[in-house]
Amino acid sequence: QVRLVESGGGLVQAGGSLRLSCAASGRTFSEYTMGWFRQAPGTEREFVAAINWSGSNIRYADSVKGRFTISRDNAKSTGYLQMNSLKPEDTAVYYCAADSVGRRWTFKSEYGYWGQGTQVTVSS
Repeated sequence: QVRLVESGGGLVQAGGSLRLSCAASGRTFSEYTMGWFRQAPGTEREFVAAINWSGSNIRYADSVKGRFTISRDNAKSTGYLQMNSLKPEDTAVYYCAADSVGRRWTFKSEYGYWGQGTQVTVSS
């Protein structure tokens, strides 16, 4: 069992940066793939980034490549999403997720553990 709590969201101007954190409780976090997803009003929850248990394998959505960086610190049971060069279209509720997802990293249905989400708003 893993409980996830996101933090770090807020309001930022276009071009600015935010760093999201995902604090996990439960002994198995270090064994799980961790993902970040986001959901804007009226849209489906979409994949943003994911990192495997060791940090040796990372994937990004095309829309955030080169701007966002995912990382994790298993000793602190915490994951991160550094978001730079933010755009108004990045505005959404951001969720972290974790589970043993095999190769289907970008599929939200593969993740059994979710945080409550944190709002990110980028003004133009």
